Amino acid sequence: MSTHTFKVNGQTVSVDVEDDVRLLWVLRDLLGIHGPKYGCGLDVCRACTSHINGRAFTPCSVPVSDIKPTDEVTTIEGLPATVGKPLHPMQEAWLSLDVPQCGYCQPGQIMAAVALVKEVQSKGRSITEADLDGIRNICRCGTYPRIREAIVAGEKDM
Repeated sequence: MSTHTFKVNGQTVSVDVEDDVRLLWVLRDLLGIHGPKYGCGLDVCRACTSHINGRAFTPCSVPVSDIKPTDEVTTIEGLPATVGKPLHPMQEAWLSLDVPQCGYCQPGQIMAAVALVKEVQSKGRSITEADLDGIRNICRCGTYPRIREAIVAGEKDM
């Protein structure tokens, strides 16, 4: 086993685990962070979407050995702290538009949406339908129209 040190939701953590253990299992099983969900383990469903250094990624597909001590991992639990509020504007949009049905995929959906909006805003423009089409997170309940509406609404307050 090796010791791996990195930041999660603003806190430095160290875990003793084999190098090939996927970060999702480190987050969920060792650190007790349950927002990122296990869906497929293959980087397909994206239920575990989180941020690493501000960019969306799927911790189910990343071995913990790939995470550097300087890396900052943010999960849905740490998202509000990025704006210094009880809820992130995207989370508020999700609630106001009653997006979730079963809710399982929603943390990953929100994290993907925030990363997309930040990327688009860094280019000096607003979300387009083509941008929304690029989100590949799977929702088994099919709440895609409400998800798209919430992303557009959340963008206005970001």
